[in-house]
Amino acid sequence: KAQKPKAVYLSIIMKTLKIKHVALIISAIIIVDQALKIWIKTSHPTGEVDRVLGMDWFRLHFIENPGMAWGWKFGNETGKMILTLFRLAAVIFGTWYLGKIVKQGYKRGFIICAALIYAGALGNLIDSMFYGMIFDKGLTYNPAIGDYVSYSGIAQFSSNGYSSFLYGSVVDMLYFPMFKGNFPSWFPVVGGDDFEFFSAIFNIADASISTGVITLLIFQKRFFKKNTPADIHTTVETSSEVSDKMQVL
Repeated sequence: KAQKPKAVYLSIIMKTLKIKHVALIISAIIIVDQALKIWIKTSHPTGEVDRVLGMDWFRLHFIENPGMAWGWKFGNETGKMILTLFRLAAVIFGTWYLGKIVKQGYKRGFIICAALIYAGALGNLIDSMFYGMIFDKGLTYNPAIGDYVSYSGIAQFSSNGYSSFLYGSVVDMLYFPMFKGNFPSWFPVVGGDDFEFFSAIFNIADASISTGVITLLIFQKRFFKKNTPADIHTTVETSSEVSDKMQVL
């Protein structure tokens, strides 16, 4: 009669722990991301909020973003809905894919990077799907000018939202203007123009996505390789006596 070895049970336990660890990472990012977004949206009007510890290069600057990460837009309201549905499809696929790579024993670093990307996508998806329904003010599309317009005052929770399901705008607030300068006059196209590093305003979810993607690119050779599990030998129970003179292979 074949008996499942302890190594098999240990492997199952370790995979369960890994799934719990992944869920913990994702939950922590989502909680921090949403807490910061909700706090800044319900406590401040759009615009500069604060200079963290008085530093010019680390600021909280509240804006809303109708499009992709880092403020990229995706057309009008139709484009906005397509983008939200794409995010939803990516999160559904990501849920399946995370479970797959954990069960198949991929490298821990690769799993963590995938979890960071997944958490960031889910964090911004929550904004896009629900913020238009639960806040009374937000970024809205004006067809007369063919663009999105901001609002005045401070938003509050409300059953009468500023938009509908799938049409909410993403909240951004992290701003790191490290330094400003001018491109040299001989520079192609942008010569003489002002530039600022780092001009993008983003959120925790964006940072999570970027960290996961950049880390994957840097360590891709190390990550894109599954862990090789130790050889597992099954044992067989037998009623026959084994004497000390018998050689067991």
